[in-house]
Amino acid sequence: MPSLVARGIRKRYGGVVALDGAELTLERGEVHALIGSNGCGKSTLCKIITGAVGADAGELILDGRAVSFAGPADAVAAGIDMFYQELSLIPAMTVAENIYLGREPLTRLGLVDRAALRAQAAAAIAEFGEALGLGVDPDAAVSDLSADQRQIIEILKVLARQARIIIFDEATAALDRHQVGILFEHLTRLRSDGRSIIFISHRIDEVFAIADRVTVMRNGGNVMTRRIAEVTRDEVVTAMVGDTQLTRSEAHHRPRPEPALRVEGLDAGKLAGVSMTLRRGEIVGLGGLHGQGQSDFLRALYGVVPIRSGTIEIGGKAFDPKGPLAAMRQSLAYVSGERTRFGIMAIRPIFENLVLTLLVRDRHVVVARRRLEATISPIIARLALKFSSLAAPASDLSGGNQQKVVIARMLAARPTILLLDDPTKGIDLGAKADLYGIMDDLCAQDVSILLYSTDDKELLSVCDRIVVLNGGRIVAELAGDERTELALYRAAYASGTDASA
Repeated sequence: MPSLVARGIRKRYGGVVALDGAELTLERGEVHALIGSNGCGKSTLCKIITGAVGADAGELILDGRAVSFAGPADAVAAGIDMFYQELSLIPAMTVAENIYLGREPLTRLGLVDRAALRAQAAAAIAEFGEALGLGVDPDAAVSDLSADQRQIIEILKVLARQARIIIFDEATAALDRHQVGILFEHLTRLRSDGRSIIFISHRIDEVFAIADRVTVMRNGGNVMTRRIAEVTRDEVVTAMVGDTQLTRSEAHHRPRPEPALRVEGLDAGKLAGVSMTLRRGEIVGLGGLHGQGQSDFLRALYGVVPIRSGTIEIGGKAFDPKGPLAAMRQSLAYVSGERTRFGIMAIRPIFENLVLTLLVRDRHVVVARRRLEATISPIIARLALKFSSLAAPASDLSGGNQQKVVIARMLAARPTILLLDDPTKGIDLGAKADLYGIMDDLCAQDVSILLYSTDDKELLSVCDRIVVLNGGRIVAELAGDERTELALYRAAYASGTDASA
């Protein structure tokens, strides 16, 4: 009898169908990989299994009996637990307090037994001691830990509850190979003890290293369930991509051979040893799964993310980005898709939002409004920006028009290198088409563009080359006939070794 069966699960968020009849069967003593592209529904399915989200239709069968959970606490009581992508640690508390939060050992008087708490935490830490590194003990504050150490503490927190069904949703995302190996040793022991595991990962090599079976999801439903021993990596990736795997765009830019930007061995943020060259008049896309260092790369070039090591050359001359102002004066411009965090000043007039970069870069003391309006008017027209008055606050604009303001502000500075960080997020198809046209015009004027987009089709349609990042490293470069959705997925979902093979 299976440990768990999810059958015909459906879930809709407004007009968006997250799950459309999804199914999963989990056997006892099995590691079952659940994979698929971002937004395919795998995390939603797991949240329904753990009671964090309610299903619109379908049934869950646990040990042969239908069950329904009012919340995660009910699922935990039934022996089902989950490691979530969003860590639940409390930074101000110690490692021991986080691992056993809500389940602290008590004295006879009902008080927390601090000695027992530290002893239990020390035993848990010891099992991951080498992976955690020096300085992590029961009394260490979580706020002092690195990202990978926090992720391991979250794993220990889940393991300490000793559930018989455990879901790991991207539990290895912040871990290196050695740390992943230690985790897999634990999963192997859990499997031997008869416990069942659902393992979600974007790393195909991990799936083939630990899983007994794999289920591939696409568009809210299942497209494949196979034993790992009976399927190849290419078959799994092809199942994820579907019929769009052969799409390819035709390059239409004519970049010049001389480099506009050269980066060697860049370490910054999540980046580790990134080297690449951007030619004049070229669009290079930054591909890969979300959070692999693409934004860190663009923001490091713009002087926002500190650089630990490596060199940058612009136009053949060394460049040390001390901050955004230094980058602006080297004719770099940065546009973020996170307009509310890094772009728009909602309460200030639209005019101020449009000319801010020019004012800061050129250190204007007096605002020559007519001259500035003459500078931005053609860009406003080109982007079809809609507003009642330049004096109106930016908060009056729709989200899409706010993003157009951010784009227009940077274009007004006439950059020679444009850094685009998912710039079309939240804008309509017409505005996207306008931006693509402007990018083509800029390339014809020898402007070079680095584009990160979470939309793979966008990368394939507008970029001359795509460099794929995985774990902060460039693992593949796609150009010419190699620019296909299948090749992009293979590189994104493989390890560095697989992608370069």
